[in-house]
Order: sequence, then structure tokens, then C-alpha cells
Amino acid sequence: MILANIWVFSLTDGRSYEKISKIPPRETALVLGTSPKMMSGVANPYFTSRMDAVSLLYHHGKIKSIIVSGEKSQGYDEPAAMKKFLIYQEGIPEDIIVEDPKGFNTHASILRCKNVYKKENVIIVTQGYHNIRALFFARNNKMNALGFNAQEIDKPESYYRNQFREFFARLQAVTYFIIGYSPE
Repeated sequence: MILANIWVFSLTDGRSYEKISKIPPRETALVLGTSPKMMSGVANPYFTSRMDAVSLLYHHGKIKSIIVSGEKSQGYDEPAAMKKFLIYQEGIPEDIIVEDPKGFNTHASILRCKNVYKKENVIIVTQGYHNIRALFFARNNKMNALGFNAQEIDKPESYYRNQFREFFARLQAVTYFIIGYSPE
């Protein structure tokens, strides 16, 4: 398990950025989905942080188009919520945002970005702990992806929960790579 995590870290080292001035430009940003609201009904800080990060990329001329990828099911639509937020809260033009309603998980979002939307040179936008695995999927699918890390959420319970979850999710990503599994 530890070796799998080390492999993921080593393959993605130096490919994610936190400072807007450091990241090279790309044509497109791929924003990975998350719920706009928490169970309590308040705004999800992970969602807001990702929207702020992609807005920063756009307003600094680092990207020209955006793919918002997430789950769409009855009564729930992450891509539509992201698009609406980016237009009305972040001032991004509607015509540069593409909704991907079949990004049910990180792996599917990466593959759909490459195979459906034909984008390989992208900036993946999500929190840093998540970007490591997203970049691993992208690299293993021969994409020239970079990561732009949205601001982390500073709650200790969130930090430990996310790190624990990602430890096993990275193990799953390596297993999928080794056996050649694809969600498509």
C-alpha cells in the first residue's frame, strides 16, 4: 500500500501548482466536481474553493475554456451548479464553459476530458490531496496535464478524513492501472 502511494507521488511530483504566477498556461481547465452544498445546507467550502481557483486561472489569462465535470442525476447536478456559480459569482463568460454530466468519479472525468472532449493539455483544478490522484490518471492516459490546487480547507477533521480516503483511493488507482481497468 505504501509503495503504491509512493509511486503515485513520484509520477506526479512537480506537476501541480499553488501560485498563479508559476503555472504555465493551457487551453483548458478541467474542474473536478463536488457538491455545492454540504448536508447541512450551507455552501461547501471545497466547491467554492475550486470555483475561486478556476476563476483565478481564467482572469489571469492562464486558460481559455473550462470543462466542469461531475455527477448529474435526478435532482442533483454538479456541472450545472459549477457553471452557474462561475457565470454569476465569478464573471466568467457562459460560452467558454462546457458541462460534463458523466464525470461520476475522478477517473471517468479524466478519461472523458481526453476521449470525449479531445483535450489532453489541461490544467486540473481540485484540492491538492485530490490532484495527486487526478494527475496520476492523466499521466497514465498520456495526457500532458498540470494541476492547480484549490485552497485547502483548514478543518482538522476534514484533513485527516481526506488524507485517509486518498491513501486508499491512490492504492485503487494503481490497482486499476495494473489490471487495465477503465470506467468507460
